[in-house]
Amino acid sequence: MTMSGSTPAPDRVLGTSLIAAGLGTAAVAVLGPLVTGVIRYHASESAVAQVAGGDLAGLLLAAPVSIVAGVLVLRRHRAGTVLALAPAGYVGYTATQLALGGDVIRYPGNSERFFPLFLGLLVLAIVIAVRAWRGLDPATLPVASRRVDRTVGVFALAVAAFLVLGLHLPGLLDAWSPTPSDPGYLADPVVFWLVKLMDLGLVVPALVAVGGGALRGGDGAQRVRYAAVGWMALLATAVAGMALVMQARDDPAASVPSTVAFACFAGIGLAVAGMVFRPVLAPGSSTTPVGQGPGTFTGAVPEVVE
Repeated sequence: MTMSGSTPAPDRVLGTSLIAAGLGTAAVAVLGPLVTGVIRYHASESAVAQVAGGDLAGLLLAAPVSIVAGVLVLRRHRAGTVLALAPAGYVGYTATQLALGGDVIRYPGNSERFFPLFLGLLVLAIVIAVRAWRGLDPATLPVASRRVDRTVGVFALAVAAFLVLGLHLPGLLDAWSPTPSDPGYLADPVVFWLVKLMDLGLVVPALVAVGGGALRGGDGAQRVRYAAVGWMALLATAVAGMALVMQARDDPAASVPSTVAFACFAGIGLAVAGMVFRPVLAPGSSTTPVGQGPGTFTGAVPEVVE
């Protein structure tokens, strides 16, 4: 695999944005209820415990991934641009919910004072997503094997089905009933509807599209595949973190079976992400930059054999 012409300069905007997003995500976690409690969210104790669990995943996984991706982009390693799509989706998703969720009338707090921080993270996520998407050239990416495609397809559709049938439908049916009884809905209706809107309106359709495309095969949606798989791994880890924190705080909504199930789900998500990202993280790929530039790709694209 060779490149003709001069090597394109690193995308410094993308690299610095990734590092800034990682540092911002870590700052939110440190300032939030997980560590210092400087940020006090207008939400119930159960919802705050979930925020702390998400902060745990953000601090230990999402922030480091974003910072590492930024460093790799600045070093012209193609894995940086590929990895960038995952934290972009995760940061945008969580920043939106932290900025808009909660009830300022019902619960005390001060999270509105940190709106500029959440807004900045959302803007960074959009910048990262746009530049990473434009910078990824599918011609330089490894072609996934049918085994990888099938694994991604089944996992994406399984996550979509779980979100609709297992996570959100029971709550929706309860909320639509004459006398809703779901504690989560009654305690935090704004958070309830915001999460439903984002998951069912944005996340589920995207997962169905990615899953169907992966099962059909072909390399036309590689960028979407990387974004979806990376985001699913980060989100699954965040959900597992929420369950662990709720369990540790003896939250009434927590249970050992659900905590174990979410931990297993996170492990599967990370395993699938490792399978998908392994070829671009291999040592031999470090000298192959991706993105538009004066260089022209002239070599064959290897197929990943699993």
